[in-house]
Amino acid sequence: MSDISLKIGPLPDRTPQKLTALIDPPLAADLEDYARIHSEIHGVEVPASALVPLMLETFLASDTGFRKAKKS
Repeated sequence: MSDISLKIGPLPDRTPQKLTALIDPPLAADLEDYARIHSEIHGVEVPASALVPLMLETFLASDTGFRKAKKS
């Protein structure tokens, strides 16, 4: 799978803060699939729970409306 690229690269070291969220089963399944593929690509097993913060960070960074509203 080395020819596949994902938006989330290898995970950096971080000190996390706990946040609890409820998600629907289809989304949970997709997150598990993403974590499996990410692990295969990068050769390090990573749980979906470790990827979710980076996914949210990537989403917020790409939301121009959020960035504009945050500045004002």
